[in-house]
Amino acid sequence: MDLSGKKVLVIGAGISGFAAAKLAKKFGAEVVLSDAKSEQDIKYDFQELRAADIRLAFGPQQEELLEGVDMVIVSPAVPVRIPIIQAAYARKIRVLTEVEMAYELAESPICAVTGTNGKTTTVTLLGLLLATRFKRVGVGGNIGVPLSEEVLRVGKGGCIAAEISSYQMEATKDFHPHVAAELNVTPDHIVRHGSMEVYQQMKERLFAQQTAEDFLVLNYDDEHTRSMKERAAAKVCYFSRQQELEEGAFARDGQLIIRWEGQEYPLCRVNELGIKGAHNVENALAAAASAFLAGCEPQAMVKVLKEFRGVEHRIEYVRELDGVAYYNDSKATNTDSAIKALETFDDGIVLLAGGDDKMTDLTDFMQLVKQRVTDLILVGAAAERFEQEACKNGYPQEHIHRAGFSMEKAVEIAHGLARAPQVVLLSPACASFDMYDGMAQRGRDFKRLVNNL
Repeated sequence: MDLSGKKVLVIGAGISGFAAAKLAKKFGAEVVLSDAKSEQDIKYDFQELRAADIRLAFGPQQEELLEGVDMVIVSPAVPVRIPIIQAAYARKIRVLTEVEMAYELAESPICAVTGTNGKTTTVTLLGLLLATRFKRVGVGGNIGVPLSEEVLRVGKGGCIAAEISSYQMEATKDFHPHVAAELNVTPDHIVRHGSMEVYQQMKERLFAQQTAEDFLVLNYDDEHTRSMKERAAAKVCYFSRQQELEEGAFARDGQLIIRWEGQEYPLCRVNELGIKGAHNVENALAAAASAFLAGCEPQAMVKVLKEFRGVEHRIEYVRELDGVAYYNDSKATNTDSAIKALETFDDGIVLLAGGDDKMTDLTDFMQLVKQRVTDLILVGAAAERFEQEACKNGYPQEHIHRAGFSMEKAVEIAHGLARAPQVVLLSPACASFDMYDGMAQRGRDFKRLVNNL
């Protein structure tokens, strides 16, 4: 990527926008960072950017911003349908994402993972598995570290594990990972993308530029991902928790196995995995398959699979009090993810749910709530709809408790209700933006309150 002397407009002053602006400037571009919000409404400190002679433009984004611009870089939080980006397309200005910028700067292969659920756990584990072979490993993307920063840090001779969201694929055309993994596709972000069909199309852009020299890891147990093979040019490696495969990664008689090109490679046993739950068996299989295809030795991966304990905010054990275990699953921002959390526990669950409603169908979620949840505590903007849907699906009204917009009240109610050996589980099935800046802030607030009990 030659940016010397080019004029670059970065849209969106988030983490990715900051990284893209700084990198473009480092490579010799004249950079303008624009955000539709006022500077006062953005939580970041812009002193570093001003010191780097990056021009800042806040407020309404008029088309005049595009004058003389050679390239527009879009932050993931910014929909491509907004007028300034549509105007850039109309002017034939190149529009790309920070992820695509990272790909063009990368000197080491990228192993990319997407899916509605399980991305962060899988990518974190994948990074540790890659480290069994590569001295320099990067882990970035939707996981919180800009991918462009990681590819520059790693340079040549390493490997990069990338978590990719559907948002990051909207303006992406050339992104080309050597290994791509599609974990699952269930309804999510429909408000952003407009339909389930478009959402799946965004997911499939992950492998659209792959060739026969690349690898695509697909979940055989998910009908949406299994059928992606028909549209893939790469060599496909399926993984399955439920079936033994002729070729791929699977669980057989409680043992994780990779079978590839006529050879069988045993890994650890399911009950030896450091991460628990059926969904984490799938995540482990996907990570192991991706690492194997990237060149890692199966036996070298076994120790990592046994020792990895998961990531913050995903069914994260907080503490035990009076025989009741408390778990933080703030990363469950949709019903499918919350369902997987509910399926992890055998004992009665006191569930904290609700938040910024994504307006997805709640039927399957509430049917499982009826089976496994002894008390349902609702918070945030989604509380009223969640209560209505719970009752519609036969959940008893007297076991529903409203905590308004107070996590503190929700934790107090849960503490008063839960009895050993029950668990208290925060698994919201919602985004967090009605009460918090993000799911991480929500999870840490929950942990703080639980630890103060």
